[in-house]
Amino acid sequence: MSVTAPPARSRSTTSPLRSRPAIRRFLEGPALTPADLSMVLLVTEKQADRPMPTLTVPEIPAAMREARLHGIRSVKIFAESARRDATGEISLVPDALMARAVRAAKDTEPDLAVMTETCLCSYTDSGLCYVTDVQGRPDIPATIDVTARQAVAHAVAGADIVGPASMVLGTTQGARTALNDQGYGSVSVMPHVIFWSSLYDGFRRTMGATPKAGVDREFQINPGKPEQFIDAALQLVQDGADMLLLEPAMFTADVLTHLKQHTRAPLFPFSVSGEYTALTSLDAKTGRRDVRRLIELFTMLKRAGADASVTYAALDIARQLSG
Repeated sequence: MSVTAPPARSRSTTSPLRSRPAIRRFLEGPALTPADLSMVLLVTEKQADRPMPTLTVPEIPAAMREARLHGIRSVKIFAESARRDATGEISLVPDALMARAVRAAKDTEPDLAVMTETCLCSYTDSGLCYVTDVQGRPDIPATIDVTARQAVAHAVAGADIVGPASMVLGTTQGARTALNDQGYGSVSVMPHVIFWSSLYDGFRRTMGATPKAGVDREFQINPGKPEQFIDAALQLVQDGADMLLLEPAMFTADVLTHLKQHTRAPLFPFSVSGEYTALTSLDAKTGRRDVRRLIELFTMLKRAGADASVTYAALDIARQLSG
C-alpha cells in the first residue's frame, strides 16, 4: 500500500508583521527624513489673514535658519505682487517681491537651494499665467519672452532653480536659453507639470492667482490622461528641463513611477494647498499641526521614486521627525 506524502510546506522569509519589534525596526526600509522635503514659502508684502500660511520678507531669515537646523535642504518660493499689469512685466523690476525674497533667503542660508515659481499669475491684472493679445487669446511668444526674462531676474537675485509654471509650450526652452545667454548656465530649470485640480484653490485665493474669467485649465492636463502628462514631462526634459515638479503630489504616483523609468531628471512631487488643508489639522491646545497623513504620503512617494517632496508642512514634519 502506497502512502501519499503530505504536501510540503513552503518556508517563507521572516515577515515583519509577525516579528518582534526589534526585528521590525531592523527590517524597515529607508525612512522619510527632512532631507526628503522642500519647504514652501508663500511671500506677501504685508501680513494678512489668508487661506494658506504666508510670511513677509523680514520673516524669511528665521524660517530659513529653522529649516537648516532641522535638516531641510531647499525651499520653494512663491511671491504675490501688490502691483499688477497686463503683461506681468512688473515682476521684472529689481525690487520685485520675489527678488527681495530670494535675496533674503540666500543671504541667510546660502547653502540651501532656493527654487522659485517663474510664472505670471501673481503679476497680471487678469490673474492668468500667460499674456493675452487684443482678442484675449494666449499670446505665446509674449508669454515665452516675459517668462524667460523673469527667470533671469530670479537668477540675478540668487535663485538656484527657476520654475516655469504656466505649462505654455516654449517657456522652459526660453528660460534655459535666456539663462545660458546671460551667464547663468549653472542655474537649473524645473518646470511644473500639472494635472488640473480643485486642490489649487487655497493657493490661488492666497496669492491672488485666480483668473478673473474663471478657472483657467487651458494648459493643464486632464487627470484622466496620464499619457499626456508623461508626454509633456518628457518633452520638457528635451526642451532643457533639469528636473521636474509634478502636481498635485497625491495624484501623481502612477506617472512618477513611469517617469522614473524613462528619465534621469530628478522628480519632485508638489503637495499643493488642498492636500495641506485636507491632510493636516491644528491642535488648538498645543498649537502643533498633525502631519501624520502627510508623512505617510511622502513615504509612499519616496518609495515610488520621488527625489524629494515639496510641501507647505515641511517644517512641521521635520520637527516631528527630529523629535
